[in-house]
Amino acid sequence: MHPDRSPAGEPADEAVDLSFRLDGRTALVTGGASGIGSAVAQVFAERGARVVVVDLAEDAARERAAALDGQAIGLGGDVADPASVQGFTDAAVAATGGIDVLVTCAGVVDLAPAEDLAPEVFARTIAVNLTGTFLTARAVGRTMLERGRGKVVTVASQAASVALDGHAAYCASKAGVVGLTRVLASEWAGRGVTANSISPTVVLTELGRKAWSGEKGEAARAAIPTGRFALPREVAGAVLFLASGASDMVNGADLVVDGGYTIR
Repeated sequence: MHPDRSPAGEPADEAVDLSFRLDGRTALVTGGASGIGSAVAQVFAERGARVVVVDLAEDAARERAAALDGQAIGLGGDVADPASVQGFTDAAVAATGGIDVLVTCAGVVDLAPAEDLAPEVFARTIAVNLTGTFLTARAVGRTMLERGRGKVVTVASQAASVALDGHAAYCASKAGVVGLTRVLASEWAGRGVTANSISPTVVLTELGRKAWSGEKGEAARAAIPTGRFALPREVAGAVLFLASGASDMVNGADLVVDGGYTIR
C-alpha cells in the first residue's frame, strides 16, 4: 500500500498539503501583466511556482515575468484567437515541461445600458471573457489530462450571480464562465484535473480605482457588508487556495470574494 493512501485508496489525512506552497509547479496566468493577473503571478512566484505570464501585450508580459524571478517567462497571446491560444500553450509546455495550474484572468469590460449596447461590443465581451476562457481551458486542460493532474481556476465575478446595471454583456459572459467551469469540473475531476471559479467584487487594481472613484464608488462600497472593495492580493490569496494542495477536494465551486455583497 502506498504510504500516502489509506486501505480504502483515499489519500491519507496526514498527507494533505496545507503549506500553500507551489514549489516545483508551473502556473500559467492569462492577463498576467496587470490587475488581478499580475497579483496572482506575484503571489504564485512568492510561493515557489514557475509562472508563465500571458498577455495580449507581449512586451508587458515579458516585463512582468522579468520582475518576478529568474524562472518566470512572459508570452504574448490573444485568448479569443484559437490559434494564438494553442501557440502560447505549446510554447509554455515546451519551455517548462508541463502546466500544473491554469488561472484565466484575461478579460474586458464595456458598460452601457442594455438598450444602447452595440452588438459588436457584446460579441467582443463574450469572445474574450467566455470563449477565451473556454479556449484556454481546453488547450491547457488537454495537456493536464494527458499528465493526469492539474488545477484550473477561472476568474468570474460577482456579476455572474447578480444583476449590475450597465453590465449586460459582462454579466452574461461571467455567468457563462461559472457554468463552463462546473462542466469542466464534472468532466475532468475523475481524470485528476479539478476546476473552480472565483468571483470577486470590485478590486482595487489601477483600473478599478479609477473606474470606481467618487460618488459612484462610495455608493458601491455602502452596499458591501464589509464596507470596502477587495484588494488584489486578497483575490490572489483566494486563487492560491484553489491552486494549492489544500483545495484538492474542492471541485466545481465558485469562491465568492465580495465582502458579502451577493448575500443581500
